[in-house]
Amino acid sequence: MAFLFLTVGACTDTLVQPKSTISEGNVFADVGSYKKFLAKIYAGLAVTGQQGGAGQPDIDPAVFPDEGFSNYVRLLWNLNELPTDEAAVAWGGDLSIQELNTALWAANNAFVKGMYYRVYFQVALANEFLRQSEDAKLAERGQNDPGFRAEIAQYRAEARFLRALSYWHGLDFFGNIPLVTGPLITPPQQATKQEIFDYIVSELNAIMNDLPPHNASTYGRANKWAAHMLLANVYLNAQVYTGQEHWSDGMAEVTAVINSNDYSLAPVWRNNFLADNNTSPEIIFPVPSDGKNTQAYGNTTFLIHAACGGSMSPTVYGLAAGGCWWGNRLKPEAYNNYDGANDTARTSFFVVTGQVPMPNLTNFTDGVAAPKFANVTSTGAPGSDGTFPDTDFPMFRLADAYLMYVELNLRGGGGDATTALNYLNAIRQRGYGNTNGNFAQLPPLDSILAERGRELLWEAHRRVDLIRFGKFTGNTYVWSWKGGPQAGTSLDVKYNLYPLPESELSANPNLHQNPGY
Repeated sequence: MAFLFLTVGACTDTLVQPKSTISEGNVFADVGSYKKFLAKIYAGLAVTGQQGGAGQPDIDPAVFPDEGFSNYVRLLWNLNELPTDEAAVAWGGDLSIQELNTALWAANNAFVKGMYYRVYFQVALANEFLRQSEDAKLAERGQNDPGFRAEIAQYRAEARFLRALSYWHGLDFFGNIPLVTGPLITPPQQATKQEIFDYIVSELNAIMNDLPPHNASTYGRANKWAAHMLLANVYLNAQVYTGQEHWSDGMAEVTAVINSNDYSLAPVWRNNFLADNNTSPEIIFPVPSDGKNTQAYGNTTFLIHAACGGSMSPTVYGLAAGGCWWGNRLKPEAYNNYDGANDTARTSFFVVTGQVPMPNLTNFTDGVAAPKFANVTSTGAPGSDGTFPDTDFPMFRLADAYLMYVELNLRGGGGDATTALNYLNAIRQRGYGNTNGNFAQLPPLDSILAERGRELLWEAHRRVDLIRFGKFTGNTYVWSWKGGPQAGTSLDVKYNLYPLPESELSANPNLHQNPGY
């Protein structure tokens, strides 16, 4: 879909709607503008502003002087990976990013603030699209063709999906947040976690059958299976959000995805993370990246460049000379979670450029490099651009649905134990290349957390998983640099949620800070 390059005022808080210099009257007289506006909402996950690379940013440069840091997927990844046992970033002078490595962030952390603003920028765009595409608005403009109206109904369902996706991220990161679904009421009230949870569930169930079908022409757009996956994630973590489990509801959602037979495991695991991963039969909802048309310094541009450094050659990963950013690498616990001698598919890309332990957080060669994503195709050809990759970010994929099925079965959510064992072993067989890693019977629940770490490494799931398993805070599980020291220590329970930005608290007297901040 083509992008609509609206001239949008940079978003600095949720009390300000994105502003456009293009009037409603002259834009929406063109029936093609609705598709372009919807494309802008999708693009909000992948790009950072109104022009390729950088320039005219969506988020106020006062928050992120370097626009690339403000990318949605990049922020999502940083907040879900760096505070865990999976990753650390070696950059020492970039805003407050080192606070994420140790999970000791303050209320004014720029990355936390940026994620909050990204969530509400997406919500504001979706709300405006839905306002402009109401039946009354279409009638005012004489846009009454039945085929066009049917198309708009589908677009509206997609906008509601994208809004629900961002509200899920807002709920997961921040807990009690404003719920704004229509005209902005200033200042908005703070909703409870239960209210946000109920809203997401209701929205996804309402739009499920109005989303576009799954086929090659709708790749990159949300279909009903993406909605089932989002709903499954919300149910899977319901006990964290609301205090009440929804295991059987989650099982119903993942079963629907699996039984659709629309997806299958990619025969080669690594192909899910290469420049032609748009051909993978496994990816349910991607954030697309195109080296020529979706240029930004976040999304997989960040994931590929930042994983390269030391003696690694950038051209091996489809990058132009000098393209290594010397950023992200594995904490030792993630590396040691693998059976490196046998789980070859899922470890073959690791690069030990120094040592496995990580005595220094700002030295890239302390720790193992893990260039899981690369800007080369499954046949080894480089992507279309040496700076901006063609590699899509797989937000939801079938292997995750399999692992969710196994976990939900073990948690008492129903399903069939034999089926769960088969799904688990299918994932492990692909990693091992044979049946040597198969389980004879379903292992204990904690083994599924470990397996999720192996299968879904660096796909922005880890913090969510550790919280659900009760291991992110406290001292039940301690990893390198957790809570500050290299050996790790107990982490205060307050860090299960990020703080609301101080700027929001100042602007909106209806907001109350999360406990402990």
